[in-house]
Amino acid sequence: VHFRSHPASIFRTLRGNIMNKTLKKIAPALVASVALATSASAATLTGVGTFDGNAGIGTANGDVVAAPTGDGSFVYVSTDGGVDGAAGYGLGGERQGTELTTFNFMADAGDELEYFFNYVTSDGSGFADYAYAELNDIGGGPTINLFNARTVPTGNTVPGNGLPAIDPGVTLDPASTAIVGGGPVWDVLGGSSGSCFAAGCGYTGWVKSTYTIQNAGTYNFTFGVTNWSDNAFDSAFAIAGLKVDGTVIIDPNPSTVPLPAAGWMLLAGLGGMAALGRRRKSS
Repeated sequence: VHFRSHPASIFRTLRGNIMNKTLKKIAPALVASVALATSASAATLTGVGTFDGNAGIGTANGDVVAAPTGDGSFVYVSTDGGVDGAAGYGLGGERQGTELTTFNFMADAGDELEYFFNYVTSDGSGFADYAYAELNDIGGGPTINLFNARTVPTGNTVPGNGLPAIDPGVTLDPASTAIVGGGPVWDVLGGSSGSCFAAGCGYTGWVKSTYTIQNAGTYNFTFGVTNWSDNAFDSAFAIAGLKVDGTVIIDPNPSTVPLPAAGWMLLAGLGGMAALGRRRKSS
């Protein structure tokens, strides 16, 4: 029998708003702490963003080797423990999934966005789970489809067969990727780790993606993974090294990033406002 159920927990997504170009350089730890203070109910990954479903921070585990950046850590989303209706292009047939949205960041025209991804699936033929990544223009501009991968029994998993086309300005290295077959071992897949439903299961390995941002503005980055047709035999998506113009956008270890002078000035300002509030309360 090809099914499995998960408990669903639904979180409201908090999307921060950084409107000053200087704040683009502030460590993700500061941005995350401000977001946490704004909404305690959001499911938040410190230094990364907010999510619905099952997301976290990982390091090399099983068939998923260390990311080719920094200390090798990465952020992941998984259908194991995902939520109903979360994630996906809305093509019909999507079931449980997880979607994560980064905190907002500023970018200039000509800034280069880069990151690495690794799609892992224990599902196979007839149950085409998929993953995706999008760049969202907060000012109302078009959403840029940066990446997708879809489980297929043979041929290339990346770009995703039958999924919306990725933007022509995106460069993938390698340009297309077949799956490394077999039941993938990765704890993030939960009970599906080491399992393989049919031809098509496996992992892509780390693939690099780059894109040149066309218009200055405020953006965030969304990535997710979804089960197709049913909730059995889970899939997951890892992402690492997300940068814009050399600035880290998601940092699994924000405590290692020094806080720029502008950040200390903002903290001092926040502290001053808090002190003023206390004085007014006591008067």
